[in-house]
Amino acid sequence: MDRGCGKGAVLTLIFEEVALTGSTNADLLTRAAQGAPEGLWLRADAQDGGRGRLGRTWESPKGNLFASTIVRLRDTDPAPASLAFVTALAVFDAIRQIAPHVDISLKWPNDILSRDGSKLCGILLERSGDAVIVGIGLNLVWHPENLDRKVSDLRTLGATPPDAQSSVEIVADAFARYLSIWRLSGTATIIRQWEECAHPRGTALSARLPDGEELHGLFQGLDDQGALRLSLADGAIRAIHAADVFLV
Repeated sequence: MDRGCGKGAVLTLIFEEVALTGSTNADLLTRAAQGAPEGLWLRADAQDGGRGRLGRTWESPKGNLFASTIVRLRDTDPAPASLAFVTALAVFDAIRQIAPHVDISLKWPNDILSRDGSKLCGILLERSGDAVIVGIGLNLVWHPENLDRKVSDLRTLGATPPDAQSSVEIVADAFARYLSIWRLSGTATIIRQWEECAHPRGTALSARLPDGEELHGLFQGLDDQGALRLSLADGAIRAIHAADVFLV
């Protein structure tokens, strides 16, 4: 299905669906190498090889949203890593539309959390050449149990979300809008909008760095490149570029 992506947008959205695949991200990496265009969205009813950040498995049974899209980088685009914030804002906006009574906030870099800190969505960006594949797994009606962090889904939180295809169309519209803002206004504008949707400054956080170091401090917003600013006990501000971050 092809259609325009909403008021003021110029990107044409193309939706494709499959019943089962290993990973929509892996599929679109292949398709991108074959010349597939920006704006293509691939949604699977289920995945048997879903992936999260840092090589984690993302459980993908039928009922939730599992979809990926392609962004074709241009010479004038901001830093590709900042697409993580674009994606987080798009999913945040979509959840506000499909589950308006569910209280949510953003956590660095692209987690969407419920009021009690439960994770609702996984986002994975992978790059090949001029293509960035943006993968989104949104817990509409089911969530896994017995993980090392709290997770939930929109139905458990009292919402009646639409089906996965309707949901991906809402997400895609929001993504197109924020992608346009990113290209026209730059990363700083996206970051400021991200901060407006995040937990407040002064929120206690812990950060587990890739080398195993753990830091504890208070959230002080993001810098202009999107690094997390953490105020430590000695008063120093640490800029964090890669870490697993948890609410304390």
